[in-house]
Amino acid sequence: METVWFVLVAFMLIAYVVLDGFDLGAGIMHLAVARTDDERRMVLRAIGPVWDGNEVWLLAGGGTLFFAFPLLYASSFSGFYLPLNMVLWLLILRGIGIEFRMHIDNELWRDFFDGLFALGSVLLSIFFGAALGNVIRGVPLRPDHYFFEPLWTNFKVGANSGILDWYTVLIGVLALVTLMLHGAHYIALKTTEPINVRARRVAMRAWFALVLLTVASLTATLRIRPQVTDNFRVRPWGAIVPLVVIASLIAIPILLRRGRDFAAFLASTAYIVAMMGGAAFAMYPFLLPATTNPAYSLTIYNAKTGPYSLSVGLIWWGIGIALAIAYFIFLYRSFRDKVSLEGEGY
Repeated sequence: METVWFVLVAFMLIAYVVLDGFDLGAGIMHLAVARTDDERRMVLRAIGPVWDGNEVWLLAGGGTLFFAFPLLYASSFSGFYLPLNMVLWLLILRGIGIEFRMHIDNELWRDFFDGLFALGSVLLSIFFGAALGNVIRGVPLRPDHYFFEPLWTNFKVGANSGILDWYTVLIGVLALVTLMLHGAHYIALKTTEPINVRARRVAMRAWFALVLLTVASLTATLRIRPQVTDNFRVRPWGAIVPLVVIASLIAIPILLRRGRDFAAFLASTAYIVAMMGGAAFAMYPFLLPATTNPAYSLTIYNAKTGPYSLSVGLIWWGIGIALAIAYFIFLYRSFRDKVSLEGEGY
């Protein structure tokens, strides 16, 4: 049962990154692809019907994680108290940037909130990546499974590491470039020239950086935490993960050159799913490794709730996720066409 909940949590968090990832990516690069107010409105219209709904997957995934593994909730919320509050404010900042820009018909006003939207998207992407880096690297858990980390210390990985060090910043930059590429594919899919052409150009440039960062991050991960290869040796079928990563990286520039925007979007989706799924596969059964003593690590076995709660919760989770998936299928089918400035909306 613990393994089932581990897979379900991984599924929901991956769904969040895929869905809200292109929203964040659109925010990261919208000032580069949209030169006029009308073009920026086009970008906002592309994500307007779905961006707030996509963010619900973060709450749902986090809620599922902390329902199934409450000790992780208690430990991580105390240890990551400051960065979690920063993420909350960045989510608010990003929403304000979208919703407030048209309240006053003034160029300076709109530029200010467009800047907030871009800044919030950039910082959120980096912080989410750094969070994943902390999980992979591990944290200084004590025997009571609690810990404290400052925001940063000397940016070195070791006994006195902060939440931000060279490794977690590297993973944060990888997340930033990944979501920028993903968002560029979505904007190219939903818009026409000239935004479509600029978005493809941004995606192609981001692809070069993504290849380099993928190699650098995997090399750094093997150096920081060589145990990530253990599950791949025990379960050889996990080799599908690097194969999907390589295939998606090869496919992206080919599809971009051919103007196949939807296929390119699916390729970046496959990259995200493979990278995050591979991280979950490599970490299993650990939820939060300890850098102090491996015995202090939080796993799916020592952090889980009671068996009755897991069994009953699985029933209600199944009902809830079925309704959510049905709603999102309806939503995306309803807004599947390219956007225009006609009619109401953002």
